[in-house]
Amino acid sequence: MPNPAPIDEKDRARLRDGRHDQPFEVLGPHKHGRSIWVTAFQPDVSALSALTKKGEVPLERIEGDLFAGKVGAGPYRLKARTGGGVEWEFEDPYRFGPVLGDMDRYLIGEGTHRQLWHALGAHTTDHEGVAGTHFAVWAPNAQRVSVVGQFNQWDGRRHAMRRVGTSGVWEIFLPGVGEGEIYKYEILGADGSVMQKADPVGFGSQHPPEKASVVRDISGYGWHDGDWMATRADAQDRRAPISVYEVHLGSWRRRWDDHGRPLSYKELARDLVAYATDMGFTHLELLPVSEFPFDGSWGYQPVGMYAPTIRFGPPHEFRDLVDAAHQAGLGVLLDWVPGHFPTDAHGLARFDGTSLYEHADPREGFHQDWNTLIYNYGRTEVQNYLIANALYWLKEYHIDGLRVDAVASMLYRDYSRKDGEWVPNKHGGRENLEAIDFMQNMNVVSYGECPGIMTVAEESTSFPKVSAPVDAGGLGFGFKWNMGWMNDTLRYIQQDPVHRKYHHDQMTFGLMYAFSENFILPISHDEVVHGKGSMLRKMPGDEWQQFANLRAYYGFMWGHPGKKLLFMGCEFAQPEEWNHNGELNWHAAEQPLHKGVQSLVRDLNRLYRDTPSLHVLDCDPAGFEWIATDPAQSTYAWIRRGKADDAPAVVVCNFTPVPREGFRIGVPQAGRWREAINTDAAIYGGSGKGNLGGVQADGGPQDGQPASMAVTLPPLSVVIFTADQQSS
Repeated sequence: MPNPAPIDEKDRARLRDGRHDQPFEVLGPHKHGRSIWVTAFQPDVSALSALTKKGEVPLERIEGDLFAGKVGAGPYRLKARTGGGVEWEFEDPYRFGPVLGDMDRYLIGEGTHRQLWHALGAHTTDHEGVAGTHFAVWAPNAQRVSVVGQFNQWDGRRHAMRRVGTSGVWEIFLPGVGEGEIYKYEILGADGSVMQKADPVGFGSQHPPEKASVVRDISGYGWHDGDWMATRADAQDRRAPISVYEVHLGSWRRRWDDHGRPLSYKELARDLVAYATDMGFTHLELLPVSEFPFDGSWGYQPVGMYAPTIRFGPPHEFRDLVDAAHQAGLGVLLDWVPGHFPTDAHGLARFDGTSLYEHADPREGFHQDWNTLIYNYGRTEVQNYLIANALYWLKEYHIDGLRVDAVASMLYRDYSRKDGEWVPNKHGGRENLEAIDFMQNMNVVSYGECPGIMTVAEESTSFPKVSAPVDAGGLGFGFKWNMGWMNDTLRYIQQDPVHRKYHHDQMTFGLMYAFSENFILPISHDEVVHGKGSMLRKMPGDEWQQFANLRAYYGFMWGHPGKKLLFMGCEFAQPEEWNHNGELNWHAAEQPLHKGVQSLVRDLNRLYRDTPSLHVLDCDPAGFEWIATDPAQSTYAWIRRGKADDAPAVVVCNFTPVPREGFRIGVPQAGRWREAINTDAAIYGGSGKGNLGGVQADGGPQDGQPASMAVTLPPLSVVIFTADQQSS
């Protein structure tokens, strides 16, 4: 065949060597003169032909694995034959046009594509009447990008992708590739390196330690949570009772009769949801579920930001968990990690042979503490990637909110760095202006596009206005973890009671700033790992005192202004530190003293939820008033108020093992006061001392209040009283 389909030596060499960045310009059908020629690169075959509407047309071997022939206009399929006589037919990916439209390309290039996952990633689809999968990935500095998998023997020469204009995106439609296929992107980087990368917008992953992405169709889920979605804005308002159960899915419970594997999403949808509901929590907060390679990171070093981890099941089964929670009236929050990513070779690190997602300068782009890389928030496409990821979880999985991890590490350029190890901002300061801009944009977009959601900052510094609106100069989060409260009060409660009078202000100092943010009081996983011991073992004294101290601490926490968060196992006073490789000590939970703490937490949640004065003004100074504190006796008393017509509550604490009979305190109104919670009650494992039948406030003014009453304060206890609505 004379001079088949003109293709010069330069193009031949680039195809042969896997270096061609525009394979669609030479492969597939092209018009030459008045004829349509098909050129195909097909290794390891002895013959190749095109099947057209007019019949089979042999393609001539130009050289090596390159074939070409004149086939005429119209669709065609390819037919290959090996030297052993094996034949098969298949569609030629290079006969199909682009899938991405002009608007997708424009928005991606501009860095404003709010539904980025609709354009990038792997999508099963019908294109030009043929079923297959469309692949698209952002790698602007790559010399060549290919999709590789078992369907092409992991050979990057076979399915090199089309460069999409100047957007930095590469795409290809692969006919016949469908749900469940394993794939990676093979990238010839700007630096000449050849890498195989997982899909940054992949919806599924192999089970670690395997590292490839998996084609997952995430469309078509039938939600049953319409009632929850219609009302969740009220359930997540700062005036609502919010009590969060923080959970590591892999170690909540395990199936010990089945090789100790964790429960699946579907089993968690049944068991975890039922348990959290019974315990009276309003929300589940899940440690990160974005796919991650190393179990020991607990998910805080994610690689697959768009893929629910396969450890517990496929994406639709994760939706089953969320859907079940919503039907039970539970919100679901995700721990979200936009602050850093691991250096694993299959991840985002030097994705296209350059520092694409991260800063090139390690003073800006490398976390020394965690051996991770820091996103370049100043790059619009990177911001877009992260903001779209937030929207992805909120929209595709009906997640009710995001708890943003390690906000302090994003706010400050000198975070955990010595002089000379960081780069000042453009004004010479330490604030990371680009990260601040990212967080503000993320919050504005998330709240704007997903009404009723909540975002929560894990932020450990005094950075101002974390939970203030962006238009008021804030970062725009809905809530902030109160790390200062947690550190101070835990230091106090770990003191021997005889010494607590010298540390009295550690329990009161938090009220100096309690309403400067919309706070959540967190007792999180970080407090029960790495040698810190369990909550129970932090407590001083013998066994009885340890339990009494812990019950009193929880009573103090639930009576204190602020929303609540408790890590799994803490609700029944697990005696051991948390171990992510095991399960919670459910055997201990059956023991009387542990069961007593569990019952107390259940009742605290009920009281908190059912008593407006304990939650409506959690974030408003009008909801709190000191009655009295006495360092010598280690006692505290305060009032909680709700709206004008809500009955007030009074919280009284005794952090010594000395019972106090006839302890007189001022109260805001005369009349009957009910003992709503007594952490020393016998049903919780306490001594049973208290104020059964309630107390009559029949005394004169005291502590600046119009009335007073004498109460019994049990040892190491917190007692919460609620006023009879008819009292006056």
